[in-house]
Amino acid sequence: MYEFIRRSPAPVTRDEAAESVGISRKLAAFHLDKLVAVGLLDAGYARPGGPRRVGRAPKVYRPAGEDVRVSIPHREHALLAGILLDGVRHQAPGESGRDAAVRAAAERGRALGADERTRSGSGGLVPEKALAHAGEALERHGFAPDRVSTARIRLTNCPFQPLAGHDPDLVCGINHALLAGFLDGLGATGVTAALAPRPGMCCVELEASAPATEDDTDA
Repeated sequence: MYEFIRRSPAPVTRDEAAESVGISRKLAAFHLDKLVAVGLLDAGYARPGGPRRVGRAPKVYRPAGEDVRVSIPHREHALLAGILLDGVRHQAPGESGRDAAVRAAAERGRALGADERTRSGSGGLVPEKALAHAGEALERHGFAPDRVSTARIRLTNCPFQPLAGHDPDLVCGINHALLAGFLDGLGATGVTAALAPRPGMCCVELEASAPATEDDTDA
């Protein structure tokens, strides 16, 4: 039904949507309203002169203009493209393209981290809790974090594959800068992003520094 509505030159009624896939009007209405709820369709009512049911204008549906992309595992190609565009647009005189892209990645990471910090209201956490918070935030960006110990999170998915395979050094450098900037913007004090390439996984791991001991404090 969604594909039918996207191809239609005019808003589609429930009857038309139901007929397009051979189901009842009631079942079509259920699915159409679900698509509205998740933002893929907009709903309204037919203007005078259009198709009508007795006593009322029929509800009609049109595409909401949102892109639909499904990827398993999760990919963030648009994020990588945005970083590269920022690098090209703001490349400083004498700066290499790689350095510009890495700088743009760090800036984008800090912005993402700051947004997450504002959204969650967190900050000033001890390293282990900051590590856990960072992992939860990066889950939403498709990094598939796996907390292998209290002080280390392995990121088991690279959202920039398969593009990373074309230039691993460049993409890993961008990814490392992005995640380091993210931790900075998040305020994840005591948590660092470390390069740790593994086949089929993200090239970066997150590490929390050990809490200070009484001896360290005295020293």
